[in-house]
Amino acid sequence: MITKKPMLKMEGVSKSFPGVKALDKVNITAYGGEVTALMGENGAGKSTLMKILSGVYTKDEGKIFIQGEEANIHGIKSAEELGVTIIHQELSIINNLTVSENIFLGNEKVSKFGKINKKLLNERSKMFLEQIGCDFDPNMLAGNLNVGEKQMVEIAKALTKNAGIIIMDEPTTALTEVETKNLFKVIDNLKSKGIAIIYISHRMEEIFAICDKVEVLRDGKYAGCANIKDIDNDDLISMMVGRKIEDQFPYKEVEKGKVMLEVDNLSSKAGVYNASFKVREGEILGVAGLMGSGRTELLKTVFGAYKKTEGKVIINGEELKGNSIREAIKHGICYLSEDRKKEGLVLGMSVGDNMTLANLDSYENRMFVIDRKNEASDVNDYIKKIRIKTPSPNQYIKNLSGGNQQKVILAKWLLTNPEVLIIDEPTRGIDVGAKKEIYELLNELKNKGKAIIMISSDMPEVLGISDRIMVMSEGKITGELNREEATQEKIMKLALQ
Repeated sequence: MITKKPMLKMEGVSKSFPGVKALDKVNITAYGGEVTALMGENGAGKSTLMKILSGVYTKDEGKIFIQGEEANIHGIKSAEELGVTIIHQELSIINNLTVSENIFLGNEKVSKFGKINKKLLNERSKMFLEQIGCDFDPNMLAGNLNVGEKQMVEIAKALTKNAGIIIMDEPTTALTEVETKNLFKVIDNLKSKGIAIIYISHRMEEIFAICDKVEVLRDGKYAGCANIKDIDNDDLISMMVGRKIEDQFPYKEVEKGKVMLEVDNLSSKAGVYNASFKVREGEILGVAGLMGSGRTELLKTVFGAYKKTEGKVIINGEELKGNSIREAIKHGICYLSEDRKKEGLVLGMSVGDNMTLANLDSYENRMFVIDRKNEASDVNDYIKKIRIKTPSPNQYIKNLSGGNQQKVILAKWLLTNPEVLIIDEPTRGIDVGAKKEIYELLNELKNKGKAIIMISSDMPEVLGISDRIMVMSEGKITGELNREEATQEKIMKLALQ
């Protein structure tokens, strides 16, 4: 009996960030001439593991073996020299360069006079493109290619680096059905050359169509592996979500009031299609779905950050006509961004200044000057009310912990006296203790009759806090579950439709 030797073996790989253990002694194996699916929920550790393999991060502990030799990866260039390359979901094509210039970017052959031989570059690019079945002109501008063709350029680029291991991260997200079929043909071609492909996707039909085996991560830990031919869809979902909800979610039952927000047949160019739902006073509507499902795009369209192409947004019985953020805020809708540092905070400003940023008009006196005494009173009131840990309202917001930063953003919007709170990834990047405080704050807001929409990639969080759960996939609402019937398996099935 001949035993195959793995192209890649990662043993006991761990990685921690401040307050978070992202990976805990993870093992995976990939063989040449095979496609290995790397699966897991959002936050399972897939991206962190692949960033370690591709040299973006350095592991804290563990070993990496490439073709049987222990590898010391200490940067992207180091990984490429060892034959590892990654094709990101967001392609790194430079549109105003030619195809050949993109393929050999950073790897150009320069003469002793400092000139690039463009003719040679084009000839070699054509050779690598032909290897993957592409016949477009290497001298054309990359900006003239469609998304599928740009992806082929990325694959050709990997081949120029003698890649033995190619990581593909959600490679079909922006591809048409025809482009996806073409990609699969290219993958088969790469397999025939003995290349090991690590394939990350949330589309289950793709996993069963193109992959040979699957490695599963769950909560930053290794959850097991299986040959694709030995499992079915339900088996794989169970491997991904097999855990119980802990007591860390302090759910509170509140009597529901009238419909506060109604969305009717809403679509936008951001990738939202015919969405309809309602939220009542005293209710938390959880919004679940995998990365790229359109959750954030839908709620940003409701908030007016993206322009709707059709449909209605009705708040407290009144339709919003202008489709703008200003109008949404005026009618009592607020939105807490998933990226608090980029979209929710001004890091160079104080706690107090961040807190009153969305409501400055209310502090203007008759001379159009900010009434600092009134402003300071509200700031101090909210610091006590929602237990923000800061030495002073004048402390720079960047010096606070993630949980306290999130509380400041919540206070900022509560000062606008909203009726509907849209909260995107409310506990991302904060510790367990701070999470529970955020949940308790949400329960207090429910008790006051606020309507809350919570987008979250954390499945236990969605199940633990929500009254109802709406699931999205590829820009569409695929189903809704009440609290009593919802399970991780049911949500995952709807998310993968």
